[in-house]
Amino acid sequence: MEPQQNGNSHSQLFGVSAERPASVRSRTEPMVSTDGDDLGSGIVGVMLTFLSWVLVIITLPFSLFFCFKVVQEYERAVIFRLGRLQSGGSRGIFFVLPCIESYTKVDLRTSCFDVPPQEVLTKDSVTVSVDAVVYYRVSNAIVSIANVANAHQSTRLLAQTTLRNILGTKNLHEILSDREGISNSMQSSLDVATEAWGIKVERVEIKDVRLPVQLQRAMAAEAEAAREARAKVIAAEGEQKASRALKEASDVISESPAALQLRYLQTLNTISAEKNSTIIFPLPIDLIMAFMKGCNREVVPTGKRTAAASVEKE
Repeated sequence: MEPQQNGNSHSQLFGVSAERPASVRSRTEPMVSTDGDDLGSGIVGVMLTFLSWVLVIITLPFSLFFCFKVVQEYERAVIFRLGRLQSGGSRGIFFVLPCIESYTKVDLRTSCFDVPPQEVLTKDSVTVSVDAVVYYRVSNAIVSIANVANAHQSTRLLAQTTLRNILGTKNLHEILSDREGISNSMQSSLDVATEAWGIKVERVEIKDVRLPVQLQRAMAAEAEAAREARAKVIAAEGEQKASRALKEASDVISESPAALQLRYLQTLNTISAEKNSTIIFPLPIDLIMAFMKGCNREVVPTGKRTAAASVEKE
């Protein structure tokens, strides 16, 4: 136990805490034990640790270039001693014993990857090709190294299978109209599955949904037919409104002779504005009838006088 305590003390001097984060003590606990009994087990571990310190002291100050490491603020260093997990969560400058300690850098920034187009048979037996993009980050550096061989590659493969499984339970209409719901469902499923790998899936977006060419033509024809039907309905409604307006106008004109005369003058004004060589002026029927009646009154008396004169002569 004493060598382990000495080994941890030099890390604490340079800002590295041997205490593991509380978030690690959960169901995402690394499968590697970090107890002192396992680190540098037996006499071999003690001897190697002692020799490493002797080597560092002998080669001073040149050994400092190999012992001090720097990790950026957005990275974490997971340290192993003799193949055993030593500590994690280090950032900034820290100390590494040469020969017996190694470390792995883990980037905690949000990354993204494209899910390749997946050929999926929907619930209503339609084949579609769907691709997506996934945004994720490493939430626990120790777990992402200790519990899975390649957390990033595993997340990529899991995203492909999850996308196919979710789309297989949807019909074509739901896929085309409810992309946000599918994205949220996929994000929740991936987040739960990758929690044990120290991965946090932040967002999933459906990029494109590709349909077969024949289905695209059928849907386009259906949409065109629907548009034509709506256009006919709108035209019929317009004609109906126009006929009602004409009926109301005719009722007003029939009830008011002055309105008829105004309409007559308006028509003459419209005709005269056009560039025509011949203009026909219509006469009102009542004026023509009055003129005809006047002519009949003049013709009939003359005829009677002529007939009477002929009788007298005889």
